[in-house]
Amino acid sequence: MTSKTPWSIPVRRDDVPETGLHLDLSADESTRNAVAALAGVDSLQRLGASFDVTRRGSGLRVIGEVVASVGQTCVVTLEPIISEVREPIDLIFVSSASERESVAEDASQSIDPEAADEPEMLVDGMADLGAVATEFLMLAIDPYPRKPGAVFDAPKKEDDGSHPFAALAALKRGGGGREG
Repeated sequence: MTSKTPWSIPVRRDDVPETGLHLDLSADESTRNAVAALAGVDSLQRLGASFDVTRRGSGLRVIGEVVASVGQTCVVTLEPIISEVREPIDLIFVSSASERESVAEDASQSIDPEAADEPEMLVDGMADLGAVATEFLMLAIDPYPRKPGAVFDAPKKEDDGSHPFAALAALKRGGGGREG
């Protein structure tokens, strides 16, 4: 199975026992660096995931979470910070398009923002748990991280006469020299 993400941990549906499979995953340094580059963050000091994988019809159900320590830059102070990410995962993988439509149709009967995501497709009978963890991590990363206690203070308003349009503002206030 070829993955587009730098962290690939394929699990074949047929290799999952009837009783299910528990996996605790931890990315090595080169994988963390590659995922950090993909996610656009300074670093990933820790990246792991814990999954319970069970058979569901001809597909799989994956429940767990991804955890990471993400090195970022504070948008207020521009200082480096470490953000902790803990993102829950609950996905269904199906083996065929018709099964996917059936599951999606069942889920669409009522609008529920807390409902599970649409099912994913098994590729060659496999689910890539590394790709799942990477995707959920990237969705969970705060795009505008702030150091605790950091507050943005807007610049002080300058004297009215010092901005580039001060002359126009003065003309407008004074009537512009036109007689009405």
